[in-house]
Amino acid sequence: MRCPKCNANLKQVEVEVHGAKSRATSYQCVKCDYFEFEPTSSQKIIEELRESPLKIKQKVVKLSQDRLGIYFNSNIIRSLGIKKGEEIYVSVPDKKHILIELEN
Repeated sequence: MRCPKCNANLKQVEVEVHGAKSRATSYQCVKCDYFEFEPTSSQKIIEELRESPLKIKQKVVKLSQDRLGIYFNSNIIRSLGIKKGEEIYVSVPDKKHILIELEN
């Protein structure tokens, strides 16, 4: 393949994308800063990232006396479609996990 800017040869490079296990194929110019991604591998990366769980660091806050709580980040609210007043189910499967299920 040739660079559309300077007509030099494009070098094929496997690019690591943060949060994805597989790599995307990129074609990069050795002379100028031009690059492009191969459509099939980049689409695979996009699908892989879409399926990744949302993971956000939250602080635990004191509510009152011996009660603790967390606030849901706006990204969590938007991705789950949670509304005020909805009921959820909370379970503790082990000492390192809390499972929250939405009512249908």
